[in-house]
Amino acid sequence: MKSSTGSSRAFEPSKAYVKSREFNWKIVSRITPATLYENPKRLLYKLFLWDGVPLVIFTVVSWLLSYASIKRKLAEVALHKAHDELEIKVEERTADLTEANVLLNQEIKEHKQTEEALKESERRLSKAQRIAHIGNWELNLITNELFWSDEVYRLFGLKPQQFGASYEAFLDNIHPDDRDLVNKAYTDSLKNKIPYQIVHRLLLKDKTVKYVTEMCETFYDDSGEPILSVGTIQDITEQKNLEAQLLQSQKMEAIGKLSGGVAHDFNNLLTSITGNAELLSMKLQKDSPLKEYAKEISKASDRAASLTRQLLAFSRKQVLQPKVMSLNGAILDMEKMLRRLIGEDIDLKTTLSDELGNVEADPGQVEQVILNLCVNARDAMPRGGKITIETANVELDESYTRTHRTVIPGPYVMMAISDDGSGMDKETQSRIFDPFFTTKERGKGTGLGLSTVYGIVKQSEGNIWVYSEPGKGTTFKIYLPRVEKSVEKIVKTKEPVKSLTGTETVLVVEDDGMVRKLAHKVLKDYGYKVLVAENGKEGLKICEENKGPIHLMLTDVVMPEMGGRKLADHLKDLRPEIKVLYMSGYTDNTIVHHGILDKGMNFIQKPFTPETLAAKVRGMLEEK
Repeated sequence: MKSSTGSSRAFEPSKAYVKSREFNWKIVSRITPATLYENPKRLLYKLFLWDGVPLVIFTVVSWLLSYASIKRKLAEVALHKAHDELEIKVEERTADLTEANVLLNQEIKEHKQTEEALKESERRLSKAQRIAHIGNWELNLITNELFWSDEVYRLFGLKPQQFGASYEAFLDNIHPDDRDLVNKAYTDSLKNKIPYQIVHRLLLKDKTVKYVTEMCETFYDDSGEPILSVGTIQDITEQKNLEAQLLQSQKMEAIGKLSGGVAHDFNNLLTSITGNAELLSMKLQKDSPLKEYAKEISKASDRAASLTRQLLAFSRKQVLQPKVMSLNGAILDMEKMLRRLIGEDIDLKTTLSDELGNVEADPGQVEQVILNLCVNARDAMPRGGKITIETANVELDESYTRTHRTVIPGPYVMMAISDDGSGMDKETQSRIFDPFFTTKERGKGTGLGLSTVYGIVKQSEGNIWVYSEPGKGTTFKIYLPRVEKSVEKIVKTKEPVKSLTGTETVLVVEDDGMVRKLAHKVLKDYGYKVLVAENGKEGLKICEENKGPIHLMLTDVVMPEMGGRKLADHLKDLRPEIKVLYMSGYTDNTIVHHGILDKGMNFIQKPFTPETLAAKVRGMLEEK
């Protein structure tokens, strides 16, 4: 297609052709030949209308489009800039969040560590409280709510759901005899605004009694009103039991010393009474009416001597003759005699260990222990019942010795003698081994049977414990050290001397005038030449000054200034040939250790009869 001029340029792209990435425009103007010949003004007008207006419109539109494009471009640039800034801010924010997250994780970790440390601390505290038997409590005085730690619940033998968690509920678990004491201590503490400490008892649901020590401090608000009480409570039952054992041991030791001293002086009196009664009887004619009186004096002296022997047994001052023996053998040997003794209405049952170890003790004293305990059991069952004798090998470890302070850990042989009689309360048990204490009617017991048992067991390096409740019978448990030795064979006693008389010289050293005179008279009547001294120093002087032989010295052990053992030591060089016979009513550690006479020692126990003294002296003089 050609233009009106015949040229095809009109159809070529216009110089005003706008190119953009979004728009491609082409404007075509068609003019007829007639139009070209019209009036130029009109032509120009028409040209303007036909070409100018579109051009203006095009220009405006192009400008608007360009403006929009530029504006859009600027928006894109701004958007990119904002996007970049946003990315930077996001990166910065992300970094901040990452750092915050790290810090948060660190805080969480530290918090968990703190929680674990707190839990571990609580576990350690709980363990420490359990070991020390001590718990803590808090009482909110505004709400009357009481908090207990786990150890307090264990101490009271309760579970949380069994406890009312109030002050009144706490008082309900206090021993009835101590409630007023505890309540007064607490109320006085509130009144005076001072802490308090008190020892009292708990009475558990199973009737168990526990001793506790309790401490409390109360905190107050600004107006002086109490708001919170905080306290601890500790189980001291074991400590109280050990203190009671210590006091009992000290008491028994003190009574033992007193009893031993009384026995010593009493035996001196009995020696004179018994000896002179025997001498009187020997001097009287067979048909003399006075002979009966002398006999009664001797009987009374024998009974009194039996009491002093029991006192000596209790005070652990008698001379023992220990042998390696079997408790099973001793029980079986006594079984028939025991059945006759306890009567037909009481059943005797023995439960003896098949492989029982041996002990080292005085067989005669062990038999005395079994006899006394069976008699005591019989008397506790006037309407009949059952006595059980049991033996066993036991190991007493350190955990046992912590609650039984006098026990040394190691292997033991246990002998238990039980009855199903009337039993004993705690107060009676605390005095059961005291000399002369008895629950029997007047005239039916001396109160020395169980004290004798106690002394024999203690002197044999053993221990004895009593377990009893009113109406539930009694059990005595004896523990003797087990030895890895064979049972000793019984050695035959020496043949008695054929004659009691002699002509040798005997030195009598005795600080008690009555005993000294009696020994002098007895030995002189049996033909001996007798020298006498009032104490060890005088005896030593006689030995130094006397030029003739002194074949035997009869000396008391315990004397003022110089005792018999020290005197004998002085005479070893001065008169090595002299034989020494010790006499005493109270054996100390001078010649006897743990009830065993030192090797090579000869001893006669006061009180003795004239015949016993003469036989002992004669026997020693005839020994080579």
